Amino acid sequence: MKKLIGPFCLTFTLLAGGVGASSGADYEKGLDAFLAGDYATALGEFRPLAESGHAIAQFTLGVLYDKGLGVPQDFDIALKWYTLAADQGYAGAQTALGEMYRKGNGVPQDNRIAARWYTLAAEQGHAGAQYSLGRMYYEGEGISQDHKRASGWFILAAEEGHLLAQSQLGVMYATGEGVQQNLETAVRWFTIAARRGLPSAQAYLSGMYALGKGVPRNLIRAHMWGKIAASNGNTQGARVRDDVSERMTPSQIEKAEKLASECIRKQYKEC
Repeated sequence: MKKLIGPFCLTFTLLAGGVGASSGADYEKGLDAFLAGDYATALGEFRPLAESGHAIAQFTLGVLYDKGLGVPQDFDIALKWYTLAADQGYAGAQTALGEMYRKGNGVPQDNRIAARWYTLAAEQGHAGAQYSLGRMYYEGEGISQDHKRASGWFILAAEEGHLLAQSQLGVMYATGEGVQQNLETAVRWFTIAARRGLPSAQAYLSGMYALGKGVPRNLIRAHMWGKIAASNGNTQGARVRDDVSERMTPSQIEKAEKLASECIRKQYKEC
């Protein structure tokens, strides 16, 4: 299967996850075309399947029209196909409907309806929906603000590998919002997300090392992660790097910069 880039990685993780439950060469041909960026062929293969009630094909047509891939963008048509798939219980489509209602794409913006769709998908174990529902509880959007419930959904999503949920858990354990404050656990989640390349988590981790929160104070590692975050466009990381630089010797700065370069070369693994 070809490597996916950009915002459709999650979408096609979902699609690939449904292949085992699907049948027919048309589905496989459509999926291969979709992954290759041949959206016209994908549309031709998936449409008959969708019209016959194939939930994943219906969801895929929704994505095509939602994102304007191979067809003019049309939220109304996307809504139609997402709804058909969602009504069959397909979690990816339920999550997509949650997004449409949260953003007001093709429908009146309504956080309460968004939360209902996210809940249906989250209860099926959909990590993206779990994260989005957690955000709604965290911010109090469409539902009563409840940091404890938010943390519960973030934990489920993070354990499924949702990157933003992992970083958000770091924040919550650092501040004690919705969970018992635990700085060591905060560092663990920040480290997981930082090693996966999330700039904000890299900046948070830099700050934890600079302040000695959850880990022994280590200005070299604080500088290293701050520099890495800054190289990814994060201004908070740049500020931490610059702040700790004033308390470091030239040899320490040189070591930190060398470690940062090595970490970037290794794509943050085992840093």
